[in-house]
Amino acid sequence: MKTVLKLEEVALFILGIFLFNRLNYESWWFLALILIPDLSMIGYVFGNKIGAFLYNVFHHKGIALLIYAAGFYLNIEIVQLAGIILFSHSAMDRIFGYGLKYEKGFKYTHLGEIGK
Repeated sequence: MKTVLKLEEVALFILGIFLFNRLNYESWWFLALILIPDLSMIGYVFGNKIGAFLYNVFHHKGIALLIYAAGFYLNIEIVQLAGIILFSHSAMDRIFGYGLKYEKGFKYTHLGEIGK
């Protein structure tokens, strides 16, 4: 089952690349921005609860899709870009087994414990 879920995330990552390529940005922007959502891990400096909250906000595909949809509806490419980066990054993280975080600590995710 894990293989099927990872393949699904690969397909979603490819969708993110496709959507990015529909925007008027050079390809290097995607590579330069794809890890930016991980800055949300800084929240763990303030404890597990705040860290998990911030991490989950920046790694939630639903929020990413809402941001992209708002940018699409309002025809604002930078907002679309933000949504695509958040969405693609979340898919990439899930390919590698990093899921949304529980308040117990960084290694506890909805996909299981990291490192097991």
